[in-house]
Amino acid sequence: MSKSLRLSEKWFRRGLWLVALVFAGFLIGLGGTIVGDLPKVEAPLRVDDFLDKPAAQALRSQVQAARQAEQEAQTALEQAQLQRSKTRSESQSARETFNNWLATRSVTQRAEHDPEVLARTQALDALKQAERTTQQAVEAQQQAALDARQAAAAAQARLSTLEAAGYEKLNAERRKVELRVFLYRLALTLPLLVVAGWLFVKKRKSTYWPFVWGFIFFALFAFFVELVPYLPSYGGYVRYVVGIAITALVGRYAILALNRYLERQKQAESLPDQQRRKELGYDVALARLAKSVCPGCERPVDLKNDKIDFCPHCGIGLFDHCGHCSTRKSSFARFCHACGAGAQASQSAQPGHSPVTPA
Repeated sequence: MSKSLRLSEKWFRRGLWLVALVFAGFLIGLGGTIVGDLPKVEAPLRVDDFLDKPAAQALRSQVQAARQAEQEAQTALEQAQLQRSKTRSESQSARETFNNWLATRSVTQRAEHDPEVLARTQALDALKQAERTTQQAVEAQQQAALDARQAAAAAQARLSTLEAAGYEKLNAERRKVELRVFLYRLALTLPLLVVAGWLFVKKRKSTYWPFVWGFIFFALFAFFVELVPYLPSYGGYVRYVVGIAITALVGRYAILALNRYLERQKQAESLPDQQRRKELGYDVALARLAKSVCPGCERPVDLKNDKIDFCPHCGIGLFDHCGHCSTRKSSFARFCHACGAGAQASQSAQPGHSPVTPA
């Protein structure tokens, strides 16, 4: 077809296809933005919306208080452990000193040292008592930390039980929201496919065909590509069912169109040669000749064979001779390529030829 078009017409058509693609691109961008923003029509859901809020708040306060108490007990425990280590170190050092002193006294066996033995023993007892006191402080802080952990765990368990029921309700509501949002998207994209199908059938060859094809590209992309990331688990069924339905409709349309075309061709081949020429468009005839097919029946013909003047399949005339210069030329040409004489004038000038009006 492109070989039969004027040069300017070729570029105009290419520009119009570019317009169709750009138009489709902007529509796709707008459609993607709308489809992506559709979930915003639903209020965001939180688990707190499905809980007994006073009870949940009380349990969270208990957990927080227990965690705080545990943290404070842990800090106090670290201090108590430090004090215990310090008293243990002092007690150990004093015991070693006392043992050394006793060893020296056993050698000298001096009786005047007996009061000092008692004093040192009492000092060791005091250090041992301090060590026991710090050990008791450590144990008390360990108990406090344990009590706080257990209280926090118990409150957290009750809160988890409460939240588990809330999460079940939340998930059920989210599935409902997901279904509603999917239906919103489907309600937006499915009618686009219906409109695109109607435009394809009725308007694809109209004056504003670039916008028609741009909208068709947009509708197909919006449903079969743009909608895919947002499909729920069952959304694939919808997409495939719609795809099957569209394929079946397009296939049926193509089969019926083919049958109508074959019927028209059969009827056209039974018409007289002159009437068939009138019904053929000039550009259509040139486009078919450029493909080396008969303009009447669209079957292959060896147009380079200078002995073939008529289609061997349907009998329509393919070549004649100019009435002005007798040059062999295409019978569909409006002017002789050798002398420029008009086809009507040259055919009228030939004896035995009736004038033929090219379409």
